Amino acid sequence: MIEAGLVSLADVRAAADRLAGRVHRTPVLRSTTLGELWGVRLDLKAEVFQRTGSFKARGALNKVLSLPPEDRARGVITLSAGNAGAAVAYAAAAVGVPGTVVMPATAVPAKIAACRAYGADVVLTDGDLLDVYTATVAETGRVPVHPFDDPAVVAGTGTVGLEIAEDVPDAEVVLVPVGGGGLISGVAAALARLAPEVRVIGVEPEAADVMTRSLAAGGPVRHPGARSVADGLAAPMSGQVTVDHVQAFVERVVTVSDEDILRALPLAVSRTKLLLEPSAAAPLAALMTGALDLAPGTRVVSVASGGNVDLTLLGRLTS
Repeated sequence: MIEAGLVSLADVRAAADRLAGRVHRTPVLRSTTLGELWGVRLDLKAEVFQRTGSFKARGALNKVLSLPPEDRARGVITLSAGNAGAAVAYAAAAVGVPGTVVMPATAVPAKIAACRAYGADVVLTDGDLLDVYTATVAETGRVPVHPFDDPAVVAGTGTVGLEIAEDVPDAEVVLVPVGGGGLISGVAAALARLAPEVRVIGVEPEAADVMTRSLAAGGPVRHPGARSVADGLAAPMSGQVTVDHVQAFVERVVTVSDEDILRALPLAVSRTKLLLEPSAAAPLAALMTGALDLAPGTRVVSVASGGNVDLTLLGRLTS
């Protein structure tokens, strides 16, 4: 029985209508070589080709478009290590309102530049990201757009699940990288209604396992020490919306080490020719290490969540 109060299929379909023509319907690409290497039939949902270079554009734009005109006029603000910031900056520019992004000073320089390129004000901090964000919201009066813990954001990311259900009707397992949980919440909410036989499994870094900790605690927790080479997955906290969705719709969440992500990344890039960021390689690391214990020949779709890779990192790994 599906719990009340969670994002519905109607919410996801409404988001798809709202986003039509504003974001890309990304392709599903077969990776025969990696599939044979790891004993599965493997497809990648290539969100690397999405606007702003990651799935985040879907949720951010759906949220901004859902705001009443008087709230939009105040401008929007978010906190992010990169992809969510670029997505909110893009959404603000697309709708024609001001945007602000609060980011850690250690964020990948290319991701900081991307936020500024979309016209957003960027606030960099060496302090507690959440505390600085809260203070900046109060100072600017702009409308917060949470990077993941918002039903409108989850409904927007749910359009990824909608497309998977339509494009891969025989999918058996869908692997989703997990940070704060917005992507897996939306994907799982959509698939639970459209293809309930599909098993949705999350993958997060061992050193940034806020969702695993939250599930163990039975609710949202903070993890300010979260660090990972997959910076897009190093969320310093979870949220009630995403924890509720993961509890309701996700089979399990597994963890992988940064070392395994760094081993999987160049292999995946060389075999798929997709420029994946480390976050997108986390599910592939789980396949590579056998952490998922899937039956041979399982039809797997791995969500390649983004392609905003630090090219200096990729150069070190492939040299």
